[in-house]
Amino acid sequence: MKLIIAYIKPEKLVDVKKALYKSEIYNLSVTNIVGSGRQKGYSETYRGVQHEVNLLKKVRLEIGVNDEFVEPCKKAIVEGAQTGNIGDGVVFVMPLEDALRIRTGETGNVAIG
Repeated sequence: MKLIIAYIKPEKLVDVKKALYKSEIYNLSVTNIVGSGRQKGYSETYRGVQHEVNLLKKVRLEIGVNDEFVEPCKKAIVEGAQTGNIGDGVVFVMPLEDALRIRTGETGNVAIG
């Protein structure tokens, strides 16, 4: 089992979800976040005052998958999020030691489907 964490642009969330659903991956958690990466932010002028915006809005996806769904999940995220421009995001794959479905008490691979 693996935990996939992806940071993407908020406007690409719908496209990523569609790509994940096409790959039969339905379980995900979504969090709105702010952060900085290689994009480093931008400058804007508001009422004549220059402001540095270096924490940009992103969306964090957390997806627990069985091993056979790792590659399809990564490909779906890239398919939905990639624009070719800086700031498209990043995907991390981490080992997932165990899972427990609270409603049924199922554990391991069965718990995450």
